[in-house]
Amino acid sequence: MFADTAQGHELVEWVPHEAPAPGLNGFGAAIVFGAEAQVDQEDTHPWLRSEKQVVGELLARGTPLLGVCFGSQLLAELAGAEVRRAAEPEIGWHEVELTPEGSADPLLGFLPPRFESLQWHHYEWLLPPGGVALARSARCLQAFRLEGRPVWGLQYHPEVTEADYGSWLDDWEDDPGAVATGQDPDAIRAETAAKIAAWNAIGRGIAERFLATAE
Repeated sequence: MFADTAQGHELVEWVPHEAPAPGLNGFGAAIVFGAEAQVDQEDTHPWLRSEKQVVGELLARGTPLLGVCFGSQLLAELAGAEVRRAAEPEIGWHEVELTPEGSADPLLGFLPPRFESLQWHHYEWLLPPGGVALARSARCLQAFRLEGRPVWGLQYHPEVTEADYGSWLDDWEDDPGAVATGQDPDAIRAETAAKIAAWNAIGRGIAERFLATAE
């Protein structure tokens, strides 16, 4: 979450399963990132209740929000959408296509009409009421904005670094869904090494545009 200060943006990190939620007064924007949990696993991960309460309050306040992967699913659910297990996971590099609305969007409009995205998810969201579809892949919707509000959800991972993704691939055998895809994690690792620099530049562009829009 980002608080306004005289010097610019102040970053406040909150890991829900490690600490109580911070007070929300003064926050000008928030980015909700991924998680090992799924949005329907509150009994297994009780901290989800606290995170949903905080994000729901920010949504009700009109705070600019950007949700990434699990974060997008959480925002979609809180906005009234169905979030469900996908027919098949998306892991590795997959093509995403912007909709006409996506090409005109202040957050995503700088992207080409089609681009490769880095993915790792087992769940998907349907479009929330009042949502605008901004991007899709062959398997599911990939980005939405709430109409007339500074709230976005991205199913792909524009924030992930090579080291982050490499650590996920290290745990490949612990993810039955990943194993079931039949993909080769070493091939994904090599592809990621070749493509991650350009992907990280896109991620920085999205973050910069989100903060500029929030201002």
